[in-house]
Amino acid sequence: MEIYQHFRKEEREFIDKILDAIDRVSRNYEPKLMDFVDPREQDIAKSIVGNQSEVKLYFFGGNQSVERKRLILCPDFYEPTNDDFQVSVYKIQYPSKFAKLEHRQVMGTLLNLGITRGKFGDIIISDGEVFFVAAQEIVSFLENNISKMGKMGVTLSNESIDVLPDLKEDLIEINTTVSSMRLDVVISAVSNWSRQNAQLKIKQGHAQVNYKTIENCDFEIKVGDLVSVRGFGRMRILDIEGQTKKQKWRLRVGKNK
Repeated sequence: MEIYQHFRKEEREFIDKILDAIDRVSRNYEPKLMDFVDPREQDIAKSIVGNQSEVKLYFFGGNQSVERKRLILCPDFYEPTNDDFQVSVYKIQYPSKFAKLEHRQVMGTLLNLGITRGKFGDIIISDGEVFFVAAQEIVSFLENNISKMGKMGVTLSNESIDVLPDLKEDLIEINTTVSSMRLDVVISAVSNWSRQNAQLKIKQGHAQVNYKTIENCDFEIKVGDLVSVRGFGRMRILDIEGQTKKQKWRLRVGKNK
C-alpha cells in the first residue's frame, strides 16, 4: 500500500493495527479502545486518520502533560469521556526516608512481569512521590504480583486520576563542546561513550530523535531536539552558545538525572 512509503519498515505493524481499527469502527459504528501509544505513534495515527469524516480519534493518558496515552478511534457522532479510556493511576508507597525509587526500577519491574509496554503509560516522579498509569484491564494482575521494586518492598495505592502530577522533564543541565551537530558526535559527547559505541547504538536502532528511530549517524541535531538512547536515557539540546576558538560548538544540554 502507498501509505507504507511514508513510514519506517518497523512501524508497519502499528500502521496495520490502526487501519484494522478504522475498518472495524467504520463497519460496526462503535468505538475501539487501543493500548497506550507514544508521541511518535500518536503522530502516525493522526496522519492515517487524517481528515476522514466518519472516524475520529482521541487520546488520554491521565492528564494533558503525559507523553504516553491510550487511543480511542470512534464514529464521528461519538465523543469519549475520560472514563472511556479505562486508565488507572497508581501511587507507589515505599520507605522514601531510607531509599529513592527510580524510574528505571519501576519500568524494570513492570516489564519483568511480562507486561507489554502498551499496557502502562507514563511513570512520573514528583517531589519524592512515584506514580504510574496503567490500563484498567491489568489492575488485578498488578496488585497481586507487585510487592517489590528493586530491593525495596512497595505497596500500590489506586488513586483518583486527579492526583496524578504533571509530567516534567527531570534534567540536569551540562555544558559540552562538539565538533559537529551529528547525532553520533552529540551522543558521544553527552554520554561520555566512545564515538564508535555511539555509532553502534545508532546503527542497531537504539537511538531516537523526537520519538522517531534514527539509524543515520550523520543525522543533524538541532536546538530543542529530544534524543533518547537505550542504555543511557534522554537528553534535550537546550541551546547552542556559539563556537570556541577551535571552531567547536558549545552546547547546553539537559540530560537525565
